[in-house]
Amino acid sequence: MDRQEVPTRVGLVCPDIRGKSTHHDIDARLAEFEGLAGAIRLDVIFSEIVKVREIRPATYLGAGHVETLAARVKADEIDLLLIDAALSPIQQRNLERETGTKVLDRTALILEIFGERAATREGVLQVELAHLNYQKGRLVRSWTHLERQRGSGGMGFMGGPGETQIESDRRQIGDRIALLEDRLEKVKKTRAQQRRRRTRAQIPVVALVGYTNAGKSSLFNRLTGAGVFAENLLFATLDTTVRKIELPHGREVMLSDTVGFVADLPHDLVAAFRATLEEVIDADIILHVRDIANPDHAAQAQDVLNVLDELGVSAETTSIIEVWNKIDLLDETDLALAAVPAGKVIASVPVSAHTRQGLDALLLEIEKALGEQSRTYNVHVPHAAGSDIGWLHSHAEVIAREEPTEQGSDFVVRIDPRHRTEFLERFNGRISAADL
Repeated sequence: MDRQEVPTRVGLVCPDIRGKSTHHDIDARLAEFEGLAGAIRLDVIFSEIVKVREIRPATYLGAGHVETLAARVKADEIDLLLIDAALSPIQQRNLERETGTKVLDRTALILEIFGERAATREGVLQVELAHLNYQKGRLVRSWTHLERQRGSGGMGFMGGPGETQIESDRRQIGDRIALLEDRLEKVKKTRAQQRRRRTRAQIPVVALVGYTNAGKSSLFNRLTGAGVFAENLLFATLDTTVRKIELPHGREVMLSDTVGFVADLPHDLVAAFRATLEEVIDADIILHVRDIANPDHAAQAQDVLNVLDELGVSAETTSIIEVWNKIDLLDETDLALAAVPAGKVIASVPVSAHTRQGLDALLLEIEKALGEQSRTYNVHVPHAAGSDIGWLHSHAEVIAREEPTEQGSDFVVRIDPRHRTEFLERFNGRISAADL
C-alpha cells in the first residue's frame, strides 16, 4: 500500500496503572507499543509512560494527564494519539474531544496492522470480520469519531449522525458480519477436508506458534526452504503456510507456520482467525518458538500459553516442544539464566534460525516425540467386519498383515494419539500390544 508523503504524526501513551498486576515490565510494554506503531510506519513524535492512580470512566486517564496531552497535541501538531489500553467507546470519544485529535486504543492499532498485513483473500476476510465486530461497539453515541472517519476513508456506508442512521449502520454492519462468517465457515470446511486428507495419508502435523517477532517464519524457512516473508517486524506473517518436511529417519510431517501472538491480542481477532488457527488446534506437536534473547521472553511465553488456552489447547491435550530461538545473541551464561520452560513441555531445544545451530537436534526431538506418541497393536478382524479393515487403512499405519485364516485377518498397526480412543473402543477385545 502506498504511504502518504507526509506520514501521520503520532503520540504514544502507555498507562502504568497502580495496583494492576501484569507479568510484563512497563518499559518492555512501551517498547512493544512503539514496535506496533512502527509496524505500519507511523511517525512517532513522542512516546511516554503515564502513571495512572485509577482508571477514570470518562477518559481513562486523569484530568491532569488529559490536559497535558491536549497541550502537547497542539504544540507538536499530533494527528493521532495511540493509547496502550482497551478504551470504551465513551472514553475514546471524550479523549478525542478533550485533546482535539483522533484517538485509537491498542486493539484498534493491532487491527490496523492486521489490515495492512493481510495478503490473501482469507486473511482479508478475517481482518474485516474482526474490525467490524470491534467497530460495532463504537456506534453508540460516537458521532464525532464517525464524522472524522468519514472524511478519511472509513466505513463507506456510514451516513450522518442521528438515531435512525445509527440503527442503519448497525444493521448493515450486522449483515456484513453474517456474510463474512458464512464465507469463513466455508474456508473452515475446506481446511477440514485438507486435514482429513493428511490424516488419511498418515502425515502428522507440527504447528509453529509463538509471540510475534520470535522468529517463527525464519525457522520455518530454514526447515522447509520456503520463502515465507520474514522480517524484523511485528506481525510480519498473518497467513498460515503449510509445507511437507522429512525428519532424519525418513518420516514426513506437515509443518505449519501461523500468525504470531501478542499481549492482549483482541478476542475478536482470535475468533476471526480461528479457521486459520485450526491448524494449531489439530496439531500432533506444537513448537512454541521463543525469542530467548528478549528480556521480556518469560511474559511473552505466558501470553502465548494464554491464547492457546483460549483455543482449548494445552500440554494436557498436545505435546509441546519449546524452541529457544536466537541463542546466537546470548553467551552461555545468559542462556543458562534465561532458559526456563514456560509450563509443561516434553523438550526444550536451543536453536538459532539465523545460524542454523540446533536445527538437527530439533528435528530429532520432533521425531522422538512422534515415536513416543504412537503405539503399536496386534489386531484381529473377523471376515464379517470388513468395514474395520477400511477403518484401519484410513486411520492407522498398517505395518503388517498376516495371511487370512478361517477366523479372519490379523494386522500389526501403529495408532497415533488422535485416533487411539476410537480405535480402542472399536476394536475392544480384539487387540493386544505388539512387541516390535
